[in-house]
Amino acid sequence: MSDPILLTQDHAGIRRVTINRANKLNALNRHVLEALAVAVEQARGDDAIRVLVLEGSGEKAFVAGADIAEMGAYDIVQAQNFARDGQSLMRAIESMGKPVIARIQGHALGGGLELALACHLRIASTQARLGQPEINLGLIPGFGGTQRLVRLCGRAVALELCLLGQPVEAARAHQLGLLTRVVEPARLDEEIDQVAQQLARSAPIAMAHILSTIIEGGECAIDQGLLLEQQAFALCFGSADAREGTQAFLAKRTARFEGR
Repeated sequence: MSDPILLTQDHAGIRRVTINRANKLNALNRHVLEALAVAVEQARGDDAIRVLVLEGSGEKAFVAGADIAEMGAYDIVQAQNFARDGQSLMRAIESMGKPVIARIQGHALGGGLELALACHLRIASTQARLGQPEINLGLIPGFGGTQRLVRLCGRAVALELCLLGQPVEAARAHQLGLLTRVVEPARLDEEIDQVAQQLARSAPIAMAHILSTIIEGGECAIDQGLLLEQQAFALCFGSADAREGTQAFLAKRTARFEGR
C-alpha cells in the first residue's frame, strides 16, 4: 500500500498539512493538486480549525516545483487544464478566510514558490532558496506566479525572478518581500508554532475580514477598497467576538474569541 500523499495533524485549532513526497522533493502533480484542494476545503469548513500550516516532508524542499516528469508529456490543452487546476487551488488557499502559513525549508521553486505566494504568511529557514526557474525549461509560471509576484514585490522583482530564472537565498528573498520571516533551521518549527498559536487565539471573524479587505481590496481602486473596509469594519460590530474583545480590554483580562 502506497504512502498517503498528504499527512494531516491537528492541535489547538491549528492544522498542519504535509505534502508527503520527499523522494520527489514534494513536486506538485495532479494527484497532489487534487488532494490539496480537498484539504483546503475541509479546513475552510471546519470551525474548529483556525489556522492552516502547509509544509513539505523532508528537509530538502518545501516544494521543488511541478512534477516535470508528468508535465513534460502535456499538449496545449492538457497544459491549460493543469494551469487552471493549479490556479484554482492557489485562489482557494488565498481566499479561504483563515490564515495560511507556508513553512519553507529547502527549495521553494516554480510551483512551490507559487504555492507559498498563495499563503498569507511565509516563514522560512535561512537555508531556503526561492525562485521561478521555468524560463530554463522554455516555460513560464502557470499557477499564478507572474501575477502574485508583481502584486507582492513589484514589476522589477517579478521580471528579475521570471526572466533570469535564478533562485535567491532566503535573506535576499526577505529583502525583496517574498518572505514574512527568516529564522535559523533549528528555530523554524518554534517560530511557526508561536505565530500559529497567536493566530489561533485571535478573533476569527476579524481575521477573515482582514484577509478579504487586504487581498480583494488591494486589487481595487482606493475608493472601492475603502468601502470594503468600511463595510467589514461595521460587520465586526455585529459579532460576539467584538463584544468580548472590547469587554475584555476594559476589564483588563485576556479575551476568549469563539468565532461568533
